[in-house]
Amino acid sequence: MLTNISGFPEFLPKEQIAFNKVIEKIKEQFELYGFIPLDTPAVERVATLLAKGNDSEIYGLHRLAGDEGAKEKALALRFDLTVPLARYVAQHYGQITFPYRRYHIAPVWRGERPQAGRYRQFYQCDIDVVSVGELPLIYDAETLSIIYNVFKAIGVERFIIKINNRFLLTGMIKSFGVLESSVDLVMRTIDKAEKISKDALDNELRNYGISQINTEVLSGLIAKRLTNKEWIEYLESIGSNEEFFKGVEELKKVMKFLKDFGVQDQYIQIDPTLARGLNYYTGTVSETRLVDFPELGSVCGGGRYENLVGSFSNKRFPGVGFSIGVSRLIPKLIEFGVIHANQETTATVLVSVQDPALVPFYIKIAKTFRIKGVNTEIYLSKASLAVQMKYADKKGFKFIIIANQLELEKQQIILKRLSDGKQTLVTINQAIEIIKGA
Repeated sequence: MLTNISGFPEFLPKEQIAFNKVIEKIKEQFELYGFIPLDTPAVERVATLLAKGNDSEIYGLHRLAGDEGAKEKALALRFDLTVPLARYVAQHYGQITFPYRRYHIAPVWRGERPQAGRYRQFYQCDIDVVSVGELPLIYDAETLSIIYNVFKAIGVERFIIKINNRFLLTGMIKSFGVLESSVDLVMRTIDKAEKISKDALDNELRNYGISQINTEVLSGLIAKRLTNKEWIEYLESIGSNEEFFKGVEELKKVMKFLKDFGVQDQYIQIDPTLARGLNYYTGTVSETRLVDFPELGSVCGGGRYENLVGSFSNKRFPGVGFSIGVSRLIPKLIEFGVIHANQETTATVLVSVQDPALVPFYIKIAKTFRIKGVNTEIYLSKASLAVQMKYADKKGFKFIIIANQLELEKQQIILKRLSDGKQTLVTINQAIEIIKGA
């Protein structure tokens, strides 16, 4: 039995059409804010990817029929869309207008162990703003507000955007006497706190030289449940160094800007232990989670990076961006009816063929519909009207056109609405009006 490779998902027609519709809605939101599309190659140099990636998750490429010794992997598939963006900006900065506002929707590949919701190939929807020299904090809030509007636009009402600032967390960790070289490791330990027991968390933290008292402070932060206002007040009361206070101040500003952009406070949740695993984040970090599907974990994440492009250039290109993991998100929304996958066609109308001799007329009808912007398919296979009706119903057409010599002589057609079976004798122009108004 033929099957696709584990971890490399594919959809049946109904799900693929629903998936594409969601992608279009996301693109529409990105473009409403003036973001422009980018499409970089799926393949990058290994050295480019390793500048910010882990070789254990990167798929290397080589020719199967290469010369002797040619299997050394100099090229690889991208594992995200951010590192290729950094390379692109560094390479083309002389031809780019800054701030550069781009979105990129494309597949990426990682050496994951396939399991529910974890794939080796998956789509990401990325949105980033990159500047030269300085990038004001208000862009952090603007991009988060776009994520807020994206989830609203695709029909998700119950979601939480968790937000933190890495300066806050790194400042606190350093105040505990952790070595600079171990700060990122501690942050990664904190980042997985939800997945391990408290004892395991405490043991890992103590392994980095954090005292029992300070371990309890971090555990307390993880367990606390405060409002956003209470979190700011609490954090201001426990500050210990300049880096920590810088994080708190930036967090306060972003929260204020989010309000200016119309993001409702109940959708935002300050989480001072949120770290994000990737080490290129330097300021604001955020994750979005669905209230009704906690098992999905983070379905959107990102933040600010001051030095990402700096890996490829001596110029300073700060940026902020977020990525939506649609390959995990959309199937779950389809499964639970948040997104409907009930059509196997992108057309609204099926023109049935009553008489093969009249096919030129049916083609003319379909052409007229298409000119008016109505997606239309003609049933060109030889079959009875009953078979054609069954086909239309199964694929999810909204209307079917029925016409024989008698109707065409009167320049009329029968328009049948498949949802309730209602039939109407109308002109082609009348049919178009009815279909567009449906």
